Amino acid sequence: MGLHFVGTPYEPQTLEVPGPERVVVNLRALDCVTFVESVLALTTLVRTHDATLLTNRAQAELTFEQQLAGLRYRDGEPQGYASRLHYFSEWLSRNTERRHLRLVTRELGGVEDPEPIYFMSSHPDAYRQLADAESLAAIRDVERSLNTTAARHWIPEGAIAEVSNGIETGDVIAATSTVPGLDVAHTGLAIRIEGRLHLLHAPLVGDSVEVSQAPLAERIQRIAGQDGIMVARPLDPS
Repeated sequence: MGLHFVGTPYEPQTLEVPGPERVVVNLRALDCVTFVESVLALTTLVRTHDATLLTNRAQAELTFEQQLAGLRYRDGEPQGYASRLHYFSEWLSRNTERRHLRLVTRELGGVEDPEPIYFMSSHPDAYRQLADAESLAAIRDVERSLNTTAARHWIPEGAIAEVSNGIETGDVIAATSTVPGLDVAHTGLAIRIEGRLHLLHAPLVGDSVEVSQAPLAERIQRIAGQDGIMVARPLDPS
């Protein structure tokens, strides 16, 4: 399903549309997170419904929209800007709780990440919705909760090659960020090419969905803003 989108244009901030928070569906242009969400939602759709669903376009679109919302929002539906899972580490943990995924970072030898999360509340000017005091306060509450709940785990870049045999094609890969207060810098899907682990993703550099030229471990080490990975395995929705 992910390979179907190779060549699809990259577009940053595809969810930042005018108006109130709502489920945005855009398969014509993707950023790194909406690429992962769209692939998982479509895969769930085809594994839980037969082709008769497509005879009713409106119902098929509604079902896909519900699948997306179930991945993207804390309570499975938009309830304001802060209800979206902005921090990808929370996206992983929430979708693990919902049995969409299984976090495998720790079993691969991941170590605890003690760094606090606070990037959004400390850079409100970067998010137009945070001009609203209520939304900003809600984001601060989210950050406070993330910093006091179960610890995050990550695999440092120097250990990725060692554990790569334990990563499977289709696993969700989250590249951890070196920016203070930010958990994840980039996302994609693991894919093996001639036995080597690569990243299927929507990159800013490259302008469209692609399979990384460099293997995953080498790619992470080359990018100054990324220093490791988190890994989650999609569960069979059927």
